Amino acid sequence: MNKILKSFIFVLCISSIFILSNSKVNAQEKISLNVFNWGEYIDMSVIKDFEALYPNIDVIYETYDSNESMYTKLTTGDANYDVIIPSDYMLEKLIKEEWLLQLDYGKIPNRQYVRDDLLEKLEAEFSNDTRDSIAINDYAVPYFWGTVGILYDTDKVKKTVDSWEILWDEDYKKQIYMYDSQRDSLMVALKLLGYSMNSTNREELEAAKDLLIEQKPLVYAYVTDTVIRGMIDGEAALAVVYSGDAAYIMDESKYNLDFVIPKEGTNFWFDLMAIPKTSKNVDAAHKFINFMCDPEIALKNTEEVMYSSPIESVFNDVIEEEWANNIAYNPTNIDAFGGEIQTEIFRDPGEFIKTYDEIWSEVLSDGNYIIPLIIGGVILVGIGVYLVVFKKRKKRY
Repeated sequence: MNKILKSFIFVLCISSIFILSNSKVNAQEKISLNVFNWGEYIDMSVIKDFEALYPNIDVIYETYDSNESMYTKLTTGDANYDVIIPSDYMLEKLIKEEWLLQLDYGKIPNRQYVRDDLLEKLEAEFSNDTRDSIAINDYAVPYFWGTVGILYDTDKVKKTVDSWEILWDEDYKKQIYMYDSQRDSLMVALKLLGYSMNSTNREELEAAKDLLIEQKPLVYAYVTDTVIRGMIDGEAALAVVYSGDAAYIMDESKYNLDFVIPKEGTNFWFDLMAIPKTSKNVDAAHKFINFMCDPEIALKNTEEVMYSSPIESVFNDVIEEEWANNIAYNPTNIDAFGGEIQTEIFRDPGEFIKTYDEIWSEVLSDGNYIIPLIIGGVILVGIGVYLVVFKKRKKRY
């Protein structure tokens, strides 16, 4: 009996050690959650907060600089992202091509804090009968939203700024920043001409192209994120900018800057959180999206990035702060919020994107700039030939 008892105790001890060891191993096992987002578009401390709340999840955070580069990396190679944050038209493209999972909103209870009017705007736009109907809210949750407008120095620009037309004013030659982006720059020209920014009419796009070519001698530079530093430092008088960048620039710059949404209308855009079908950690991805919708976390995020929050309580709290008390953060004059200025959301043009690519290439390489390039090339070749011949002559002596 004593021997049997000893054997039982021995087996019990071994079993306990195995269970404890196995529990320790499980406790140490970590999930890598791969998040793919725009550059400088998050308060990095909230990632630490998420990892503290979920100690078994490590966030691998990667950034991109355009929807197109994100799409290429997601859909080619062995990229395994768990959460992506594309813009509206790219999200539509990914849904059509069946790259995204439908979200389980039972795992995202914080979605209740998202503004209903924003969800309704998305639903109405993407259920439009004139295009393929997309149940966009089934696949994504808004991350940030905003508009596109004109940021300008009120000391340098004394004329009324209420129209895209100011960007064609000779008085501001070489003082204008335009976006190095086909959709954004073509949107400006299309809206000024009274056309939809989602136009698939070749004649309308040709007219927009001609207008942008006409503008080129006035443009100081075609830029992307460098517009932020440039306008903070006062390098230009006017710039086409995203509303969140405008709010940030106005807060940081020593110059007197203001932001306007032109009367011809503009882009009302959304960036949204979604889960690719290739995700290996779907539950953790839902946890991350839910976490980003938490009002406390959303507040930290919007105060860092200065883009408009989709979380209703956060938005209402922030507009009382000095940096957000403006049209850039709170566009009360657009149609979505009862204003008169008409807005559109970018839609995926499908195969017609090739026409946009062609039009934009022609804008950037129109004949006014080809001739100087040819002349410059001939001069450089001539110099090169001269130097070669000169060197050969030196060797002869």
